[in-house]
Amino acid sequence: MQLLNSDIKNKVLDSMMTIIESRKSEILEANKKDLEAFNRDDQALYDRLVVNDAKIAGMIQAIKEVRNQEDPVSQEISNTTLDSGLKIINKTAPFGTIMIIYESRPDVTIEAAVLAFKANNKILLKGGKEAHHSNVVLVDCWKQALRENDLDESWITMLQMNREETQAFLKNPNQPLDLIVPRGGERLIGFVKEHAKCAVLVSGRGNNFLYVHPKADWAKTIEVIINAKTDKISGCNALDKVLVDKNIVDYEAKIKELDQILKAKGVEVLADKASKEVLSDNAVIPNEDTWYEEFLAMKIVLGAVDSMEEAMEKINTYSGGHSSAIMTTDKEAATIFMENIDTAAVYHNASTRFTDGGQMGVGAELAISTDKLHHRGPLGLKQLVTNKYYVFGDGHVRV
Repeated sequence: MQLLNSDIKNKVLDSMMTIIESRKSEILEANKKDLEAFNRDDQALYDRLVVNDAKIAGMIQAIKEVRNQEDPVSQEISNTTLDSGLKIINKTAPFGTIMIIYESRPDVTIEAAVLAFKANNKILLKGGKEAHHSNVVLVDCWKQALRENDLDESWITMLQMNREETQAFLKNPNQPLDLIVPRGGERLIGFVKEHAKCAVLVSGRGNNFLYVHPKADWAKTIEVIINAKTDKISGCNALDKVLVDKNIVDYEAKIKELDQILKAKGVEVLADKASKEVLSDNAVIPNEDTWYEEFLAMKIVLGAVDSMEEAMEKINTYSGGHSSAIMTTDKEAATIFMENIDTAAVYHNASTRFTDGGQMGVGAELAISTDKLHHRGPLGLKQLVTNKYYVFGDGHVRV
């Protein structure tokens, strides 16, 4: 695709904000059809599917934030002149074509496209069938915005393919494809990684852990755990596992209190074998697989550890590489924990629910990457570019 200047890209985004507002009732009506056809057994997926006035306002706000950010393309990274006189400039450059595969979440149809477009990438949107009606209208809004500004509609394309067709496309795409971002559960990510022939940037599972250090402020710990677990169970930044250090003062009383508070909030509390000794009425985790599981439900595991070293080992073994937290007043212990935990975000005395582009100052995000290349954490506008070297000579030859 051609390299567009910032003005024309921003004009498209201005049009898009106006169009979404003017077609709000149409978007809500389409989403109503999706919700009526959806099986409510998966509450987390249902919550992600819902579009209401607040969600539409959030879509418009996301576009506005991206519109007001600096264009990430052709930004100079380095500028060097060698002794030979050869001048080398490294600049940011678009990926080209990005494909995102996602479940539910019609708002991703807006956020993914606005980020990709502002970074001068063509985007292929492969949403889930459960959000079909919503996505059709939202993509048509994009097409309208592109037409109004005399741009090719193929900048933003909605792919309507079943699983077999998607598999065939991944193996042998009928157009250039530079990057794929699967945004969903383990099965989706595994499916894409198995079949894709280009780079895949994984937006991984949550399965986030919080460790309660012996020097934790207990009142703050309770508050953080409740927020991280119950604020939004469908979020990949929700809390699933709590490891309480047995060396904390009044360990038994504290873990019993935490158990009671969580249950009062409607959370199903499972115990590991160690904490079962205190929480005798709780169901014990069925097997080791539970430690790997992302719940996306009002469910949590309370575990007991004998040391911070044990907690770190457990987190690095079982977590999804997304977010983790330590609750402690000991700054030295917090530093050791944060430096040795292998997750995209690690927190000291704060809820894992802050792992979000908007909350972290990145703005709208394509996904939360748990990969280490080329970027880890929220994939915002600045992360949707690669780089290119511009080399200037005067008849230079290598000898």
